[in-house]
Amino acid sequence: MTRTPEVLFVCVHNAGRSQMAAALLQHYSLGRIAVRSAGSEPAETVNPAAAAALAEWGLDITAEVPGKLSTEDVAASDVVITMGCGDTCPVFPGKRYLDWPLEDPAGQGVDAVRPIRDEIDRRVRGLVAELLDT
Repeated sequence: MTRTPEVLFVCVHNAGRSQMAAALLQHYSLGRIAVRSAGSEPAETVNPAAAAALAEWGLDITAEVPGKLSTEDVAASDVVITMGCGDTCPVFPGKRYLDWPLEDPAGQGVDAVRPIRDEIDRRVRGLVAELLDT
């Protein structure tokens, strides 16, 4: 890609999986990928166990605010990734749509969220390598 690729992570509440994925992608891409996250029914706050799991790696998502999924977010993105939550997105030609089947961290403690974080991390690293041809 000759321009900055744009990625949108989507899960229903935009409080756990999509927030972790967005933070990890921002971290690894060093600004070379534009990152968004959103949900169809956003929660009021980020999942505290997801925030704690990322804090163990020095990443802070506590100030993030879950956002509402918009058609504009999808239209602006090159890659749209749902997080195994059954959320649907508007479909635009020329976009790449992926679904990452991941367990929902809602209501779970940090011990249960760590493996979810680790799987998201593995997938995000692969996405960075693919989008940036590294």
